[in-house]
Amino acid sequence: MNDLGNPISNFEKQMPRTWVWDDTRAFLAVARHGTLSGAASELNLGIATLSRRIERLEAAFNLPLFVRQQSGYQLTEEGAGLLEKAEALEAAAAAFTSGVATYAQMTGKVRLATAENLATELILPALPEFHQQYPGITIELVTDIATVSLHRRDADLALRMVKPERGNVTLRRLGSLGYGLYGHPSYLTQRNIHPDSGNFDQDAFITWSEMQSHLPAAQWVERVLQGREPVLTTTSVATQVAAAQAGLGLAVLPHFLAVKAGLVCVASDLGVDQPIYLAIQSDLAQSRRTRAVADFLVDLVSRNRVQLSGE
Repeated sequence: MNDLGNPISNFEKQMPRTWVWDDTRAFLAVARHGTLSGAASELNLGIATLSRRIERLEAAFNLPLFVRQQSGYQLTEEGAGLLEKAEALEAAAAAFTSGVATYAQMTGKVRLATAENLATELILPALPEFHQQYPGITIELVTDIATVSLHRRDADLALRMVKPERGNVTLRRLGSLGYGLYGHPSYLTQRNIHPDSGNFDQDAFITWSEMQSHLPAAQWVERVLQGREPVLTTTSVATQVAAAQAGLGLAVLPHFLAVKAGLVCVASDLGVDQPIYLAIQSDLAQSRRTRAVADFLVDLVSRNRVQLSGE
């Protein structure tokens, strides 16, 4: 609260629906110059147009705002009472447009590395909102993160599940990516055992190819199989989701993808949940455009925390 007594909110309560902001600008200019000619010159308007705006504002408020004299325009008592409130609105409008100008000045490219499932299902659907706010920033999205290194400056920042072990990076943990064991209803109805029994000896499994055998999800399936062969191996989460939807077998999948695909969770506590890290090249941490993308990702993960973790 300032000494104007929260002028903006008070003024808003008085504003009729026919109030127009440009009319308030006209009111302020005439009040400051005392003449239509001086105010018209400041606003780059014709005197007749300016006069109509003053009359429209007076009609909207049903108040006389000026006394017309041969020497110029003088504020009435009612007009003087609105002056500080109009100036407060002017200041608020200036702050608003200043922010827009700041966003518009953020231009350039930001290279973001992330997993394909986070890119397609989390980031891309939210990008229109980002580009409305920062139209000058181009995001280069890199999903082949196995070959991307912040240390080599292959990307400016990364949203990933593996903590960088080297490089001059600023690191922040944003949340967790939860995993569960999922299958399609058509497959689950054919199982010989109860889906909650925890015994998977007779189940068919969809898992990762040998190149991704180091992943926690792949290692969990390998322990369960105990030497048995999986029904299918793939190199992407998307193909595992599709295979599970086709009823081929069970797959260890991120909760937020599996639920969206209409799959049923057989087991949710597998011990393979992964942290979600935001990593930024330290020398770019203060870059305004990089910071804008980073803030966008922080907010995005926060808003989707429950879906991502599967809590």
